[in-house]
Amino acid sequence: MENKSFETAKVFQFKQEVDYSENGIVSKRVIEKKTGNVSLFAFDKGQSLSEHTAPFDAMVQVVEGTAEIIINKNPFKVNAGESIIMPANITHAVYAVEKFKMVLTMIKDI
Repeated sequence: MENKSFETAKVFQFKQEVDYSENGIVSKRVIEKKTGNVSLFAFDKGQSLSEHTAPFDAMVQVVEGTAEIIINKNPFKVNAGESIIMPANITHAVYAVEKFKMVLTMIKDI
């Protein structure tokens, strides 16, 4: 996964700020703070993040395409313009049903 910093003080559209990589996942950090992070991802079709947990809530906003988000073994189809919250300490995974881009916002308890 590629991780590049995000330019500040600039008007932007998420879908235009990251490109797809064939058979890969590209990530770009939008904001990084002690209290949480916002990252932009582009998944090629068939790519995935395997099942894992995080110690804090995370919200996925799909900005292009369609993803399958699995939370506690339950699959959810999430389309462009839709969002879902993955709760802290519950297993979750992400699968690219087709090419898709998402914004991931993680809020930490401090």
